Amino acid sequence: MNNVDSTLPFTHSATTGETAEVVVIGAGPAGAIASALLRQRGHKVVVIERQHFPRFSIGESLLPQCMEFIAEAGMLDAVHKAGFQFKNGAAFTHKGNYTFFDFTDKFSQGPGTTYQVQRAQFDHLLATEAQRQGAEIRYGHSVAAISLSDHGAQLQVQPDTGAAYQLNAGFVLDASGFGRVLPRLLDLELPSSFPVRTSVFTHIQDNITDINHDRSKILITVHPLYPDIWFWLIPFPNGRSSVGVVGDSDYFAGNDDLSACLQDFINQTSDLGHLLRNAVFDTPVQKLSGYACNVKSLWGANFALLGNAGEFLDPVFSSGVTIAMKSASLAAPLVSRQLRGETIDWEQEYAIPLKRGVDTFRHYVTAWYDGRFQEVIFFRQERATSAISNMISSILAGYVWDNNNPFVAEPARRLNALVELCRS
Repeated sequence: MNNVDSTLPFTHSATTGETAEVVVIGAGPAGAIASALLRQRGHKVVVIERQHFPRFSIGESLLPQCMEFIAEAGMLDAVHKAGFQFKNGAAFTHKGNYTFFDFTDKFSQGPGTTYQVQRAQFDHLLATEAQRQGAEIRYGHSVAAISLSDHGAQLQVQPDTGAAYQLNAGFVLDASGFGRVLPRLLDLELPSSFPVRTSVFTHIQDNITDINHDRSKILITVHPLYPDIWFWLIPFPNGRSSVGVVGDSDYFAGNDDLSACLQDFINQTSDLGHLLRNAVFDTPVQKLSGYACNVKSLWGANFALLGNAGEFLDPVFSSGVTIAMKSASLAAPLVSRQLRGETIDWEQEYAIPLKRGVDTFRHYVTAWYDGRFQEVIFFRQERATSAISNMISSILAGYVWDNNNPFVAEPARRLNALVELCRS
């Protein structure tokens, strides 16, 4: 692999186009974190972002593990000052049965609190911080084609106004999320092993009057009749919340009025329906289907996939942003080493370590939908040992790369044993 000089200047000509050391596709959390980490290592970074920020995005409940990656990227102070909703745990309810996990009571080392964020503001904040550190972000530009070689990559970029241009890079990181730019262009997509599920969601003025409602926790509600249907309620600090319902796509067939569909599902639950009885649905309701995805490989000749561009599981445990930031934290130093002439084993140093945590999440997502993990969560807490509870709390807090946690090191065996313990 050719060494790319970290002092290489940006150039432009009519025949060769511009040259950058690293091109990052997407300015969301993965792209912003990766760009900042690469700038810290002295590399010149160009970010190609199809949309104009701020823009709406779903997935507002962060996990405490995220805070370590935000700190690593030098953005923690800005996030603390932004006024986001404090978060210290996750609560679950099913037919009046309420339980919760406090993330400060966990097995793993690291932060135990985080924030619930309106992603338009949060993503724009991280992107702005990456720009402050020297990354160049080109909003309204999209990658139309890519050609890879041993020397780097050549991208055809199309602005939303003006003529297309060529951009050459020593390395490309795809942080395009559900846009999945490189998987589409390079024929890397694979079907997910998860069933096709649909989420219907919006932001509301929640008008919650229940003094017992804990706004410092995400609330996950299970449908009273169908345990594979669940709801999220993510409070924000200004009396607003994100609310959504998730289930197999068949449950939503023929429901063209999304607002009526969402409100009808909410009213089928005594827990959430009562809590949101005064809510004002003042924002268009959206639907996302078939979001679970997989790829043939997370890396290739001079490129790597970050976050949702590589794989997305399910929103139930808010793992998406955590996985995205972890992938950026793993990939950025490897890109830097490769640009400086080292030979990198991307499978051993990136794909396998990243997948280890993703697979832990996968076990618990699967067990949620088949009911096993719901049994554990709603098991009477006074009968569970605090040590086991703290280990589960660590996983829900995002610490799925901590192999010191037995429920991470052996997720299938330990979870199945815990299910049997609860049943007995």
